[in-house]
Order: sequence, then structure tokens, then C-alpha cells
Amino acid sequence: MIIKENGVKESKPQNGYQFYYLSELIKRPICIDRVENKIGKLTDLVLSLSEPYPEAVGIYIEHGWGKPTTFIPWEKVICLREDAIIIRPPDNSAYPSFVDQAGWILLDKHLIGRTVVDMDDRRTEVVNDIHLLMSKERFFLVHVDISFAGHLKRWGLGKLKWIKEDLISWKFVQPLSVEDVVAKDKVCLSVTKNQLTNLPGEDLADILEELPEEEQQALLLGLDSEKAAEALAEAEPRAQRQIIANIRQERARMIFSEMSVPQLAALFSVLPYDEVSRLINLLDKEQAERIRSILSERETTASKLASSEFLAVKKEVRVSDALNRVQHSGLEYHNISYLYVVDDDGHKLLGIVDLRELIISDQNKMLAEIMISPVVTAEQDDNPDDLAELFAKYHYRMIPVVDSADNILGVILYNDVMKNIVTRAKI
Repeated sequence: MIIKENGVKESKPQNGYQFYYLSELIKRPICIDRVENKIGKLTDLVLSLSEPYPEAVGIYIEHGWGKPTTFIPWEKVICLREDAIIIRPPDNSAYPSFVDQAGWILLDKHLIGRTVVDMDDRRTEVVNDIHLLMSKERFFLVHVDISFAGHLKRWGLGKLKWIKEDLISWKFVQPLSVEDVVAKDKVCLSVTKNQLTNLPGEDLADILEELPEEEQQALLLGLDSEKAAEALAEAEPRAQRQIIANIRQERARMIFSEMSVPQLAALFSVLPYDEVSRLINLLDKEQAERIRSILSERETTASKLASSEFLAVKKEVRVSDALNRVQHSGLEYHNISYLYVVDDDGHKLLGIVDLRELIISDQNKMLAEIMISPVVTAEQDDNPDDLAELFAKYHYRMIPVVDSADNILGVILYNDVMKNIVTRAKI
């Protein structure tokens, strides 16, 4: 241990340096001189885009409730402790509010969750965490973490070591300009890795919306049909119409085969009538009839919007076996946010298990021991407005649809419902 001039104890970094992840620092208490003098929690780190690595220039605190922000210059930071960030008192009575400066970025606001794209090779990633280096009291951004482990750390599950980090050195991912970082929902990088299939559909949609028509088609051609379907479903109506106007019929058929009925109905609802008449013939007879029914009705029902892509597991299944089912389900990440616990016949809904709860539970416990019951459900005849109210009230990512006997018929995804509501409002 070493003791600084104000008596604060801290561990001396090994070899004169120490690494941190941004996810470990966010919400850490900030205290003047000692832990007892807390003034807030870390909201974000402010860095200057300097060469060769961005360097910390200060700490940002957002107090909320209409209160002004606080900016603490980095030279005021005494040490980073596991339980707090210790700072020196302000020169005046209080620290000033944050005022943005040219060349500054906020790491959490401007980088975390942002799409990382190399436009030359059409290769994309998502920044899930940021790797920082403390050296001689200076703080640098050295890597971005694009792994699922980085995503788990943002959930507070950083102690799980079974998924490795995937770090890319900042020297390979430098933004083309400060404006690219601050003004857009994507970060254009000079070089990145080819992990296109790991990128969520909503991030690919963000990219498509930014591109001109020719670039849109080039990117779409570089995706497999499943990933292209995800991106198309998540794109804004303007981009959807632009993509469909230029897409080849056989390519459209392959993409549509990967989309759910609610996704197709939402897509067709924003297309010109002539396009709908042409494209609906690319679907199988049952799909086409369901979509015509949805488009012709002022209010569709939950049973028609429900997706069959969910994971139902019997109550006697152990946590370890359930995790294995998740890993080998072949479902997209947004379809396995929850596991639905059913009776021995595999139909009646008994409870629900959040994936995060499943990960941290005792591997030998049965799902019946950790499930939440009763379950918030939608009735099969609920309309989109009813569903929107349920999502607004409970903040779930997906809600199961049941019949009068509580048999699970499918699940409704938040994005499917809210996109339907927004689309109707625009029309």
C-alpha cells in the first residue's frame, strides 16, 4: 500500500500501470478526499481524441432531476479505488457544469453500443466495453471490447469468466473524425475484424439508413439471408422502401423466408400498393393470407402477431441443462431473453426465467425453483394498443401470448409491437 498526501490508501499499480474496464467504473461513487464525502456517481469519462491513444481529460456526472451536470478535471483525480473514485476539492466552491470542447468524446455516450463499420470491406462490430490503461496517473483508451463478455459486464455479470474478451487495439479502430463519433449512431473505423454475424439487426439497420442506395445494396448482398432479414425488419420505413425498390426478386424471396409474419406485415404496410401486390406473391399461401388479413384489418390481434420462435422448457429441467438448450437452440439473442416454463405436456405456461437469472443460478437447481410465477401474458385477442400498454407497464422485451387455458401460443417482441404502432401513426 502507498499513502498519498491526504491520507487516502490505495494499491500501487503493478509495474507502474493498471488496466480497467469502463463497465467497472460506471456508477462508482465519486468522493472528495475520503469515501464519506460523496458528491455523486460516475456517469461517463471524458477523453480527448489525441494521438496515439485518447487520454482522459475529466469525469462527467449527471445528477438528473433537472440538476446541472458536474465536470471534474482529470488532474483532480487522486486515485481509483474499488469502492470509490477519490478526488481533490474544487478550486472554488464547487466544480463547474460540463461544457463540451472540440475534440472531446464521452466514452459511454459516444462509443458504447455504437456500430463499428469499415466501409471498404463491409465489416462491422459493436463496442460492448472499453479497455483503459492507467499509467503514471494518466488514463488512456487502449482497446475496445466487442465480445459478449463485454455485454455481460454491462449487465453486472463481469465475474463470469467462461466467455473471453475480444479486444481490438485502438490504433486499428481510430474514428475517421470526431464528428463521426459525436453526430452519428455509428463509428466509422479504419480497420476492424470480420464478425458480421455477431452484429445485432438494429445496428445493421442503422448502417443501412446512413448509406446511399448503391452502398445499401452492396452491404445487403454481403449478408446472409437471415442477417439481411434482421436488418431490413429493423430499418426505418424510408430505408425499407429504398431497399425494396432495388432488390432482386429471388433475393427478396430468400430474405422474406427468414422474417416473421409481424415483421413482414410491418414492412408491407409502408410499401406502395403495387410493390405489395408484387412481393406478397413471393410468400407461401398461409403467410400471404395472414398478412393480407393483418393489412386489411384496422386492428389485428396478438395471436396473429405472435412469433413461434421462443424457448419452452419443462419445469423439472435443471439449470445446467437449460443453459445447454439455450446454447444449442439456434435462436437469435432477442428470442432467448426469457425461457418459458411449461407443464409436462409442454403447453400450459407455468412460469418464466430471465436469461440473466439462469446464468447466475445454481447449476443443479430445477427451473421450477427459480421461475417467476404468475406470468404477465397477453390474451390472444388483444390488439396492438393493448400490447403496447403491457410493454409500457412492465418493460419486458417480449411477452407470451396465451389462450383461455393458459396454453402458450407464441411470443410478442417489443420491437414488433412498437414498430407497428409507429407505422400506423405515420400512415
